[in-house]
Amino acid sequence: MKIHFIAIGGSAMHNLAIALKENGADVSGSDDEIFEPSKTRLKKHGILPETEGWNPEKITKNLDAIILGMHARKDNPELLAAIEQGIKVYSYPEFLYEQSKNKTRVVIAGSHGKTTVTSMVMHALKVNNVDFDYMVGAQLEGFDTMVKISKSAKIAIFEGDEYLSSPIDLRPKFLWYKPDIALITGIAWDHINVFPTIDEYNKQFELFIDSVRTEGYLTWFENDPVLANIIKNKNRNISIEPYQSLESIAKNSSTIIRYNNKEYPVPVFGKHNMENMAGALNICLRLGLTADDFLTAMRSFKGAARRLQQLAETSSGIVFYDFAHAPSKVKATVEAVKERFPERNLVTILELHTFSSLNKEFLPQYKDTLQLADEPIVFYNPDVLSHKKLASIAPKEVAKAFGIDEKNIITTADKLETYISKNSLSNSNLLIMTSGNLGGIDLKNMVDKLVMNH
Repeated sequence: MKIHFIAIGGSAMHNLAIALKENGADVSGSDDEIFEPSKTRLKKHGILPETEGWNPEKITKNLDAIILGMHARKDNPELLAAIEQGIKVYSYPEFLYEQSKNKTRVVIAGSHGKTTVTSMVMHALKVNNVDFDYMVGAQLEGFDTMVKISKSAKIAIFEGDEYLSSPIDLRPKFLWYKPDIALITGIAWDHINVFPTIDEYNKQFELFIDSVRTEGYLTWFENDPVLANIIKNKNRNISIEPYQSLESIAKNSSTIIRYNNKEYPVPVFGKHNMENMAGALNICLRLGLTADDFLTAMRSFKGAARRLQQLAETSSGIVFYDFAHAPSKVKATVEAVKERFPERNLVTILELHTFSSLNKEFLPQYKDTLQLADEPIVFYNPDVLSHKKLASIAPKEVAKAFGIDEKNIITTADKLETYISKNSLSNSNLLIMTSGNLGGIDLKNMVDKLVMNH
C-alpha cells in the first residue's frame, strides 16, 4: 500500500506514519515545519521529507491513499492536487477506524485525564500479555510508538479526542470510532476556537454517547455534574455503568490502593489519578482482566510522558512537568501535588499557549485554578497572541481572571528564566504546566542548575 501524509510532522501523524512503514507500507510525506522529536524519529525510519514545504508533484495516481493532518490548511496545494486526481483522502481518525472495523474498539474520551486512562488500560493489557492495537496522545514507557496497527490484534484502544478530524472534516475525531466499549472522564469546556459556547462543546459528548454501538458499554465519572445531566437524558440500548474513585492512602513514596481487602502500592498519586484508575479498571474488567490482574499491573505504571512527570528530585523537593493547560486539568494537577506534599511550598508555573487559554472570553474559566499554589506564576508570550491572530491581553486582565497578583504574571522568557533560577528545592516543589515550550528556554539546563544549587 502506498500512502502519503500531508503534514507528516505532527505528533500523532508521524507516529502513524512510522507504524504503517513498520507494517510494510510504502510511506511518504510532506510538511512545512517539522520539529523534534518528530524529525529524528522520521529520519530514523527513512521517511523524513528531503525538504520542508508542499510539493504537489508528489501527488500521483499511484498513491492508494492520502492521510491529512490538522496542521495543513484546506487550500494546501498537495490536498488540492489529491482532490483533483480523485485520490482517497482520509482524516487521521477515519483511517484508524477503517483499519479497526473488525476489532473490539475501546475509546477513552473526556476533557481531562483521557491520556492517563488510556495509558493505564494499555499498561495493564500489556503486563497481562493481551494483544491489542492502540492510539494514545503521549509517549508511554514500554511502547515504541504512540500508534500500533496490526492484523493479529482483536482489540483496539483509542484515546478519543473531541478536536476536529481534519481541515476538510470538521467532526470531532472521536465520532469516527464507533466504540464497542467507551469511557468519559468528565466534561469541562475547551477548544473555544472551535466550540464557541459551552452548549456546543457539551453537545459533542452527547453525540459521542450516541455513537457507541448498540448493546455496547459506557462507563462514566459519576461526580461530574455536566456528564450526569447528559447521561440521565440518554435512553440508549447500551450498558451504562458509573465509576467514582478507588480507595487509597498515601504512604512514604507510594499510594496504597485498598480493594477487596488487599493492598496495592502504586507510584502515581492524586485524587484525579484514583478516579482515572477506577475508570480504567472498569474497562479492563470488561476486556476480561480480573481486578487483581489490573491492580497488580498498576504497581509498575509510571504514567504518560508530561503527565506529572518528575524532571528532578532532591531530598526535600521535586520538579514536576505536566501537559495541563485547560482549567479543569490545571486545577486537578495543582490539587494533586499539594495534597500529596501538603508540608512543602508549592510553586506553580502555567504557560498560556492554546487558543482557548489566550482568549479573553475564556480566561475567567481559570478563576481559582491555582488557589492551592503558594507561589502561582502565569506566563504567556504576547508574540504567540499575534501569531494566533488573537486580541492582545494585558497582564492585569490575566491576573484578574486567575484571581492572583499582577506581579505573578510574566510575559518574557528572560524574566521567566530568572524567576526559575531563583527558586529553591528546599522543602519546595516546582510544578511546570504547559502545552508550549516556555518561550524556548532550556528547561533541562534550568532544572539541572536548581538541583546543583540545592
